[in-house]
Amino acid sequence: MAKKNTYSYQPKDGEQVAKASGHDLKISPKHSVEICRTIRNMYLEDAKAFLEDVIAKKTVVPFKRHNKKVGHRSDLKGWPSGRYPVKAATEILKVIENAEANAEDQELDLENLKLVHVCANRGVVIRGWTPRAFGRASPSNTPTTHIQVVLGEA
Repeated sequence: MAKKNTYSYQPKDGEQVAKASGHDLKISPKHSVEICRTIRNMYLEDAKAFLEDVIAKKTVVPFKRHNKKVGHRSDLKGWPSGRYPVKAATEILKVIENAEANAEDQELDLENLKLVHVCANRGVVIRGWTPRAFGRASPSNTPTTHIQVVLGEA
């Protein structure tokens, strides 16, 4: 069995952090990478407000790496292409709220919390097949994503 409680972020000596992670979430790894890059180093309340606006389709997530055939958005400043990844934003918001609950349990200052580390990694691919005509089949695979969130006091 694989060890799942390892984080790619190691806190410095004496640094108080709260961690949370989501494993094998059925969301797009590419969308998750773009969201995590956008909210990294944000304050907790700003990141939560940003994700809630993305879910309500009020704010655009700029797609800087995975931007082939991604439409341009007029309300996006400084970068042309972006999307509204609602499903990925919902799952990442759940992980961030879990990390906030862990920080509250560790008695950290909730008004002064910052997302010190947020990352998304590809998980296992759930293999599937779709039947086609003449006895053939096409693969229909579902990608999964691992999310890590570490909150620290700014």
